[in-house]
Amino acid sequence: MSGWGRYLSVGLGSGLGAGLRLLVAQGAWLAWGSAFIWATLIVNLLGSWLIAAVAARASHAPAGRIARWQPLLMAGLCGGFTTFSLFGLEIFYLLHLGRPGLALLYGAGSMPLWLAAAWLGQRAGFPR
Repeated sequence: MSGWGRYLSVGLGSGLGAGLRLLVAQGAWLAWGSAFIWATLIVNLLGSWLIAAVAARASHAPAGRIARWQPLLMAGLCGGFTTFSLFGLEIFYLLHLGRPGLALLYGAGSMPLWLAAAWLGQRAGFPR
């Protein structure tokens, strides 16, 4: 894929990822209300799993078969879908609301969950 093709692929993937993130956020809001930041937790879990699964699969695929999809799927889709900047903002928002315990739980609890999701994705991406 040419240089411009990669940029277009990342842009398309980012748009798709952001659109999916909005759908997850709306679904979480409808299901649980705005009392907790479920949408960010969900998209970062799914995004961590997906990016690790694609990377693991690509590392064991014949040359070029999956690598050509990496800009679209990893930098684009996963980059547009996950929300680490929003994660930080939500921690500060919980602190602003006077909920330091919840902010600490959310901040400290998210990283192990995302790492576990990435590990599971890496395991799923390896050929059996």
